[in-house]
Amino acid sequence: MVTTVNIGSLIVSTPDICNGCPRINQKRFSVAQIASLTKEGLTPQQIIDEYSFLTLAEVHAALAYYYANQEQIEQYLAEEEVEYQQNNCGE
Repeated sequence: MVTTVNIGSLIVSTPDICNGCPRINQKRFSVAQIASLTKEGLTPQQIIDEYSFLTLAEVHAALAYYYANQEQIEQYLAEEEVEYQQNNCGE
């Protein structure tokens, strides 16, 4: 029997996990993390090779979500970068 996956169920957002940011369902891996890895030059296959708990479908769903909501995810990434810079200055 073939199992069909509703791709709409692969990405979720809950306030108490990953600060409410969109993430892969049942995992603490955000869409923003996938976007960052892609921006670093990793392909979806390389991402799942490095993070074996992810599936290719999940990575592609995260990328589809990113491209559909790019402004929102880019804003989150910019805020994370500012917070990182503030916390790591002078170290």
